Amino acid sequence: MIGYLALKHVHVGAVALSGCLFLLRAAWMLADSPRLQQRWVKVVPHLIDTILLASAIGLAAWSRQYPFVHGWLGAKVIALVIYILLGTVALKRGRTRGIRVAALGGAVLTFTYIVGVALTRDPGWNLA
Repeated sequence: MIGYLALKHVHVGAVALSGCLFLLRAAWMLADSPRLQQRWVKVVPHLIDTILLASAIGLAAWSRQYPFVHGWLGAKVIALVIYILLGTVALKRGRTRGIRVAALGGAVLTFTYIVGVALTRDPGWNLA
């Protein structure tokens, strides 16, 4: 059980780091900062997200809860794909500032949804 809890802490820490770094990069994008072009800004998010994905796979295997078998995990996987696509548009591929800002808002909402599903284990956030 200690191994599972340690892995869960790694996962939650990676979620927090990934989200915070995304928001920092978004702020730099909105400010047209040259900091977005620094090498570490292009490398570190991939390292953090690799740890995040590896820990998610480890947790799913350890707990024997798999996406599309357990609806809440399937919802998280689908939302993760949407988050990645929106984040890419927000930080790199959006042709105009308006498109980037709209994609950023969608990415933040999607990230919030993923965290909410993780906390409640309910894809509809049934808090009742």
